[in-house]
Amino acid sequence: MSDVYSYLLAFLVGGALCLPAQILIDRTSLTPARILVIYVVSGVFLGAVGLYQPLIELAGAGATTPLTGFGFLIAKGVREAVGEKGLLGALTGGLGASAGGIAAALVFGYLACLLFRGRPKS
Repeated sequence: MSDVYSYLLAFLVGGALCLPAQILIDRTSLTPARILVIYVVSGVFLGAVGLYQPLIELAGAGATTPLTGFGFLIAKGVREAVGEKGLLGALTGGLGASAGGIAAALVFGYLACLLFRGRPKS
């Protein structure tokens, strides 16, 4: 029963994080790119004030999968790399922390491109 609760909690938290973005898409003239930037910066901010790590511990993938989780991950990587490497860590930490996720997105995107034929909207 604990697994069902974990999945439900991840679904609810992930949905709660994505709901404002959908409302912004539907109700405003903001472009998806601007909403993406808002979400990444929000993840950095929430991580900086110490609110995002407890959310990750509570909801797991429900908190790490949306773009706010990506912003948090990049900021965390930069913070750790700066502590280890100094100023050079500010340039390399974000990529080092997110390299696995970026690589997976590229590989799966490429596989989807090979398996499915995209068509332009009419």
